[in-house]
Amino acid sequence: MKQDTHSVPLGYILWIFGFMGAHRFYYGRPITGTIWFFTLGFFFIGWIVDFFLIPSMDAAADRKYSAGPYNYNVAWILLTFLGIFGVHRFYLGRWISGIIWLSTGGLFALGLLYDLWKLNEIVSEDNAKALPLG
Repeated sequence: MKQDTHSVPLGYILWIFGFMGAHRFYYGRPITGTIWFFTLGFFFIGWIVDFFLIPSMDAAADRKYSAGPYNYNVAWILLTFLGIFGVHRFYLGRWISGIIWLSTGGLFALGLLYDLWKLNEIVSEDNAKALPLG
């Protein structure tokens, strides 16, 4: 049974800022997200093409990542708007790194870059740990 871990509407909202790669990071594509960030959506051409690719990126993310008690959409919204304060880390129960993010502005923004690359995997691992065995 397919678990719905990511959201198409949120993907399109992030796509509006997609020339900066936001939607690609959200769907677990950090390499192309970084390319989009530095090339303004691959010179806006890739950004326009992505409008049509979002449903397939959503389906791929739903297959790749584990559903569970932690919601990907909440984690990504918190990272996007309050990331330098570490609110997304507090949400995931990572209190020590949340306090570090809060007191250092997301480790002087380098930690935010790490979280853009790894947030989906972090949420997926935490969801897998939270699921009861067998």
